[in-house]
Amino acid sequence: MNSKTEHYHIVVTFNIDEKEKELLVKTIPEGTFFSFLSDLSEEDRKKALQAADVLFSWNPPKELSKDEYPLFTRLRFMQLLSAGADHVPFDDIPEGVKIASNVGAYAEPMAEHVLAMVLALAKQLLKNHDKLARGEFNQFEINKMVSGSTVGIIGFGGIGKAAAKLLRCPGCRIYAINSSGMTQEAVDFIGTLKDLDYVLKESDIVVLSIALNNRTQNLIGRHELELMKQDAILVNVARAALIDETALFEHLVNNPHFKAGIDAWWVEPFSAGAFKMDHPFCELSNFIGSPHNSAMVPGVIRRAVELAALNVRNFIQDKPIRGIVSRKQYR
Repeated sequence: MNSKTEHYHIVVTFNIDEKEKELLVKTIPEGTFFSFLSDLSEEDRKKALQAADVLFSWNPPKELSKDEYPLFTRLRFMQLLSAGADHVPFDDIPEGVKIASNVGAYAEPMAEHVLAMVLALAKQLLKNHDKLARGEFNQFEINKMVSGSTVGIIGFGGIGKAAAKLLRCPGCRIYAINSSGMTQEAVDFIGTLKDLDYVLKESDIVVLSIALNNRTQNLIGRHELELMKQDAILVNVARAALIDETALFEHLVNNPHFKAGIDAWWVEPFSAGAFKMDHPFCELSNFIGSPHNSAMVPGVIRRAVELAALNVRNFIQDKPIRGIVSRKQYR
């Protein structure tokens, strides 16, 4: 054991159950001290934040008050339970603090959600269900074949790779975009965001699984939607702000053969405290929505805690860390 671990103080800012606490403590090297803010008085909470070397957080703006950030005089590392980092108040966290997101923690269930949305939209399941409920029976209504489709996966990290694995099963071609333009995965094309227009034009199905940052805000707007095929399917399981909301709604209205599945919303409780829909997406027959629950399967939070804890352990033991966030991408 690294003798330095005896001096590490880890502060957990979100509510965590007893089994998750046990898993966290079990994963981190012995000699590390833990504080769980939900168990502390106001005075003890302040002392814990002042002594924190590592912060383990889920939604910092909700878990910490603005006047608590100056207390981080010892903080060196911040580990997120979430896979995204766009909600982090970077300007309030000391510059020397390394910040890591929990990349890949939710990949498999989210990939299944992608596949479910793609199939439901391609086969028009909700549209035909609603017709049946109204007494309409059209046995000869045409559906879309998924087999042989080109799938453009914008963001080829953990979620993108897991989605590609599932979508290759029915015989789809995979056109992927990541930050390097390189991958060891079996793909038919790999590029960077410079190749976005090409991938959008070529794809029958587009999956958004890329991080939201300064470069990807409103990545899909009116221009990009018009580049896509008239009967394309667009699925977003990442962040809503990757897409121009009004542009998407208008495109769905004006192009009834174009379809979209949205799991992440522009105004939702995690970031805004409430859910709000500025356009009546759910009234459209070429749309499917879900309440940002693509990752929510039994045991997923426990698994996320375990992966995040392993990352904290790597930090303590001076080993490679997953998901280091570049602050400049968010400013």
